[in-house]
Amino acid sequence: MVKAATIAGLFCALLASCSRAAAPSSEATIRATAGNSEIVITTTMRLAGAIHSLTWAGKEFINSTDHGRQLQSACSFDNSPTANAETFNPTEAGSRRDHTGPASTSRLLDLLADSNHLRTQTQMAFWLAPGERSEGQLARNTNTLSDYVLTKDVRIGYGRWTQALDYRVTFSVPANAHHTSAQFEALTGYMPPEFSTFWQFNPATQKLEPLSDGPGEIQNPVVLATPDGQHAMGIYAPPQPQTDTTGPSYGRWRFTEHRVVKWNCVFRVRTATGLRTGDYSYRMLLPVGTRAQVEEMIRDWVTTEFRPIEPAGTGGIRP
Repeated sequence: MVKAATIAGLFCALLASCSRAAAPSSEATIRATAGNSEIVITTTMRLAGAIHSLTWAGKEFINSTDHGRQLQSACSFDNSPTANAETFNPTEAGSRRDHTGPASTSRLLDLLADSNHLRTQTQMAFWLAPGERSEGQLARNTNTLSDYVLTKDVRIGYGRWTQALDYRVTFSVPANAHHTSAQFEALTGYMPPEFSTFWQFNPATQKLEPLSDGPGEIQNPVVLATPDGQHAMGIYAPPQPQTDTTGPSYGRWRFTEHRVVKWNCVFRVRTATGLRTGDYSYRMLLPVGTRAQVEEMIRDWVTTEFRPIEPAGTGGIRP
């Protein structure tokens, strides 16, 4: 029996070793010509497939200091005044405890990088470890690694716009989960502090208009830009109605003390009878360029490509 147990133990150790050896590399780069420059996107070992860097025209667009920034996705469930989002918060890049370290609690399951296309699948870490607190509220999770999986598909270039990202995400909620509400931060971008001017695209005027620091969410697409307008990034989600779902809504924040600014795109799902398990998928377009170029791309999407149609007999296409 001792010998059999020893052999079984060695076999398990060998399997674990092979599993670690077969883990996909999280170091990847995709790139493509974008206007008069190129967009270059990189992932790194420390972030389990989340996007560490996006450059265009010699400018870095992403702040990647800890594991909660980056260009990444996250979700939270059953939030309330006494249980904030961070207390049950699967996060693509890793956990708060990972901080600025070289590794992530999240687990990269698969990565494909080819030319201008990136696809990853990540088993997300909970932002808080069991026993940790956010704003005094205790973590609701009992593990550091969640069973919630994020699959993302990113392509540089969309239609005639070489300076846009076609960004699609799927959150997979495990079969044993029981929730009545979900908050899907389909995408967030943490950017360097020099992207200090905030803008919103007003569909009525078809122009970018100044936006306050907020913080918080609005219904119009958000753009963050440098003061000279030479570098900007925006976020827009095409219409994608889904059952029991609100959104997209778009947020913006300025964290002066931490020298970082942020935008996000959020969808919320709520049903008193309980959320279904399985996949929740969302699509976004990210315009990158000068502020004027970003405005032009969003205008085209809002007013032309994804222009909503009125029901028959109500005057046709909505202005």
